[in-house]
Amino acid sequence: MIDSTLRIAVVGTGANGASIGADMIRAGYDVTFIEQWPAHVEAMRKDGLTVHLPSEVQNTKVKVYHLCEVAELRTKFDIIFTSVKTYDTRWVAELVKPLMHETSVFVGLQNGMTIDTVSDVLGQERSVGAVLGIAANMFNPGVVVRQVPPSGTWFTVGTMTGERTARLEQVAAVLSTSGKCEISDDIRSSKWMKLIANIPEMLPSAILNLPLLSAVELPGIRMVMDAASREAYALARELNIEMRPIFGLTREQMPDSDQYALDLLDAVLKYYSLPDTRVAVLQDWDKGRRAELDGYNGYIVEQRKKLGGNAPVNQAILDIAVRIESLELNPSPENAGIMRDILTTRC
Repeated sequence: MIDSTLRIAVVGTGANGASIGADMIRAGYDVTFIEQWPAHVEAMRKDGLTVHLPSEVQNTKVKVYHLCEVAELRTKFDIIFTSVKTYDTRWVAELVKPLMHETSVFVGLQNGMTIDTVSDVLGQERSVGAVLGIAANMFNPGVVVRQVPPSGTWFTVGTMTGERTARLEQVAAVLSTSGKCEISDDIRSSKWMKLIANIPEMLPSAILNLPLLSAVELPGIRMVMDAASREAYALARELNIEMRPIFGLTREQMPDSDQYALDLLDAVLKYYSLPDTRVAVLQDWDKGRRAELDGYNGYIVEQRKKLGGNAPVNQAILDIAVRIESLELNPSPENAGIMRDILTTRC
């Protein structure tokens, strides 16, 4: 049963945030969009949000506010979802703090370990982590191309303490309008599983300026991806992260080795990739924006340094991505050579 008394905000209504928010609205929830792209705000106000699904096109009327209008809002929201970039998480948490009451929670529908950033700003009790399996693109304001429908979309949510609270149950119920939603008693480990899955796909395929399914077919590239995955898996083990099944896998399907990291990439390729699926990092570069380098391979490099030692494959991938962001290098299939060289120069 839909709880129509819940007040929900979605901050950052790009491809994922907008399509998930639209599902909530269509289910009957009271949802407010908060967005920073002016053209996107105006398009949604004028024509609603259009979501192209594999089997249909949906148009949903939305309540949407630009960031500059947040100070005019007097509503206190029970649940605030965000789908902004990892590097925007801290200031967004500060932005919405006046819109929260004592039992409000902030849910990061994001890759990366943003649960810690939210906890720093809003407190551990308000930080709800989320893991999502979804594929969606946005190239034009007001229009989302969602390549995986709700029937194939997957979420896991959890509190920082592992406690199963009434508010967490509400979060799971709301997200269930957009996909299958599970509750984790160790959200950090659950998010690490998605991180391990993201490490080989996000930066490598973006560096090559290719859809993921095309990038992985280039000679030698899968070997580089797998080496980055193994480094991430080894780090997770040293941090005492529990290996958990995601993407519909079961514990019986989980090998007790770094083969599991490779299996997670296989699951991404099988369930969340179409021939034209461009990863989030590449979509950012396509739009001239900074990407979340610190949320993927950069996070592995940083955490490994804290433990001592280095992650040479992830470091090399990060170095190439930094060259692209500094405009020294262009994302291109021609970068396949320097990608393949990683295994001989860094390992």
